[in-house]
Amino acid sequence: MEFKRKASESAIVAVKRPRNELVAHTGQDGALVETGPPRLSNLDAPIMLLTGHEGDIYTSKFSPDGQMLASSGFDRLIFFWTVYGECDNFAVLKGHTGAVMELHFSTDGNSLITAATDKTVALWDVEVGSRIKKLKGHKTFVNTCHIARRGPQLICSGSDDGTIKLWDARKRGCQQTFENTYQVTAVTFNDTAEQILSGGIDNDIKVWDLRKNDILYRLRGHADTVTGLELSPDGSYLLSNSMDNTVRIWDVRPFAPQERCVKVFQGHQHTFEKNLLRCAWSPDGSKVSAGSGDRYLYIWDTTSRRILYKLPGHAGSVNEVDFHPQEPIVLSCSSDKKIFLGEIE
Repeated sequence: MEFKRKASESAIVAVKRPRNELVAHTGQDGALVETGPPRLSNLDAPIMLLTGHEGDIYTSKFSPDGQMLASSGFDRLIFFWTVYGECDNFAVLKGHTGAVMELHFSTDGNSLITAATDKTVALWDVEVGSRIKKLKGHKTFVNTCHIARRGPQLICSGSDDGTIKLWDARKRGCQQTFENTYQVTAVTFNDTAEQILSGGIDNDIKVWDLRKNDILYRLRGHADTVTGLELSPDGSYLLSNSMDNTVRIWDVRPFAPQERCVKVFQGHQHTFEKNLLRCAWSPDGSKVSAGSGDRYLYIWDTTSRRILYKLPGHAGSVNEVDFHPQEPIVLSCSSDKKIFLGEIE
């Protein structure tokens, strides 16, 4: 009977398990250790839910250092949340008397700008948690705002009054006004902040030269209202989301060929709600994402134009999406008053 194996020597049997099933095994000290799909980020869990808003959330962004995020919407309050740990809501800023339509952090993360339906754009000090400036001049709802990437604190805003306004945070009053005829629903600066790119209900994206005070050229191709604009991380391309159910990438470099539309992405939807659904680039430019009215979060591969993710979870229109600046984390905010943080590959 010498050939019989001793009881202490265990036989190894391969067990096939689906990848997403948690496998428990014993560690060296005999304690049960949970191992599952490899974690990709420092989030507490692969999906985090943030609740606290009392109305539709229209806008949400990560801070440039990725340590916190800000969100706002119909309840007029600006919430600040930590990204790691329990995702605590650590501050609430008040000041707007109308729904907040869009917010952006400055490049250094020290200030935040917001556009609201109370006809104003506000500049906030993130460190102190107070409003520094209230920019007045628009005659009706301000749908969109943006802050320049570098140089002085230049801010642009677009409104239902058909104007795009340029503001300098260090000076009083509006510096320049561009007349657009139709309601303006999305604005952003080019990389050098010498141009403003705007989209509205006339379907065209216009590029305005700040020195000439006039339109340089138009980007035509969308068949319905442009609801979101975002410049690529390297400043060469513009991402646009439109109610024609397409997301497009445009070449906005100075000497680009006449046909500037280089990519069209499809799959997401704009629904009867007619919300201003925004769009976003991943930090390396390899992925793009857009808000969608069908309650899903869509992420596409920039090169192949394939849908990489169609993420469920929300019970309302997904109004804005943002990518974390350092880690594979994506945030989505929705009309269901919820914010999700999730890991992606």
